[in-house]
Parts: sequence; C-alpha cells; structure tokens
Amino acid sequence: MEKSKVYFSKEITAESLIKMYEVLGVDLPEKVGVKVSTGEDGAKGYLKADLIAPLVKKLNGTIIECNTAYPGARNTAEDHIKVAEKHGFTSFADVDIMDANGEFKIPVHNGKHLKYDLIGENFDKYDSILNLAHGKGHMMGGFGANLKNQSIGIASRNGKAYIHSCGHTEDPDLCWEDKHEQIDFIESMAEAAKAVADYLKEKGRPIVYITVANAISLDCDCDAHQGDPVINDIGIFASLDPVANDQAFLDAIWATHEEGTKDIKERIDTRFGRHITEYAESLGFGSTDYELINVD
Repeated sequence: MEKSKVYFSKEITAESLIKMYEVLGVDLPEKVGVKVSTGEDGAKGYLKADLIAPLVKKLNGTIIECNTAYPGARNTAEDHIKVAEKHGFTSFADVDIMDANGEFKIPVHNGKHLKYDLIGENFDKYDSILNLAHGKGHMMGGFGANLKNQSIGIASRNGKAYIHSCGHTEDPDLCWEDKHEQIDFIESMAEAAKAVADYLKEKGRPIVYITVANAISLDCDCDAHQGDPVINDIGIFASLDPVANDQAFLDAIWATHEEGTKDIKERIDTRFGRHITEYAESLGFGSTDYELINVD
C-alpha cells in the first residue's frame, strides 16, 4: 500500500502557506470553507490574520467556526463574531458561525462511542473545505491539529458536548460532569473527524489538510489563559490525509530536543493524545505510515 504523502516546510510565512496549499495539487472549487480556530478571548497562539489572510483571499474562502461547549466568550454566535473581529479575522474574510441557526446529524460508521456526529447547519453551504489547523498542546486532548480541528472544531455546540461526553449527552451544561475514560474521549474525536470526512466524500466535496506548527504552547487556542510556547516553531505540514499529517506533527515534536520538549510530550501522553492517530487508522481513516516530502 502506498504511503500517504506529507509535505513539509520549515518556513512559516504567508507565501510558504500558499505554496504548501498549491503543492497538494487540489483546486478547492466554488464556495470554500476554511476551518480555523479564531481563538478564545485572551488566547495568543491562534493563527494570525497576516499569516493566513493571503491564502484565504486566494481561495475566496469563508472562515467557518462553531460555538464552544464551555462557558466563555465564544459560546454564542454574537459573542463569537466579536472575538473573531477582535482577532482580525473579519478584516479579510466573512466569518460563519455555522451552528448559529441550528445543526444536523451525520452518520458515524463503525464507531465504539458515537452513534452520530452533530455539526453546524451551515456546513452544507460549502463545496470544499480547507482544514487549517494550528498545531499545539491541548489541556484535554493532549494536542490539537487537523483531527481535533475536524471533530470538535466542526461540531456544533451540542455536538461538542456529545463528543466530550463520548456519546452520553448533547447538553453542554452536563457534558463536563460525564464520567468516562480519557482514552474514550480521544477515540470519540477520531470517530467524529472520520464522520466529517466520510460525509464530504459521499457528497463529492474535496478537503485538504494543513497544520501550522508555530507558537507551540501546552494549552490550546481555546484557553483564555494560554501560556507561552514551550518549544521553537517547527514548520508547516500539508497532506490529503489528516491522520498522516497529525502523525508527522507528533513525530516532529518527538524529534525535538529542547528544554520544553519533555513538557509537551508529557502533556500529550498523560492525555493519551497519540492514540488518536492509531485509533483513526484502525477505523480505516488515513494512515500513520507516511512519506515526508521537504519542499524547502
């Protein structure tokens, strides 16, 4: 079986980001949704406007998001747009909070935990998707990159609660009290990410995956008190396979030998973060076996 191709560049610039998209050889057609985290109010690691705006404008893309399940500044559409504006996203693109007016269910195939995935109603407005992730640590998932961006990121507020509770409740007020094994949450994210990919494939809508590994803190861009980076910037990864892209990001972290490396590795492994790629692969979703192609 042919290995998945993962393209890599150490250069993290707007020009390099466009090059990484182009090297994938897929023209995203018509109405393009760009799934990127607009960052919680108070966070500082989210992908900045000056880095991503040229690519988003080249695609004539719309920034797509869904409301958060946790209490904060992005759990209603009105407040979410205000934060997106504060962080500069509305200056170069329309921002669509996809679950502002509702949600719908898509099937989860062969899942152990989720019976379905619940995503923002407006997701169906887009003919193609760019999953543009920021690679960093995460308090609950261990790390966040393309798979998290496609599962928690595309799920509606209630859908996020459903994933966080491993299929036990859609209630954002109750999901944090749910008792489950941590590894089940990791697997639930993989199941939701695969559900989105399956849905897009069934509809004939292409999706490509890019992860920018910069400002790598222990916590996510959803954390209002996000800390400083613990290791140096790594680069940009791009692939048609999100499992391979996440695996390449993880392998790059493990290849670093910096003072903060032990901290980010501990964050990932205490949350069983690396299990997400092997479990996704076991579902028939992507491959952890990849060929890294340096484009510099």
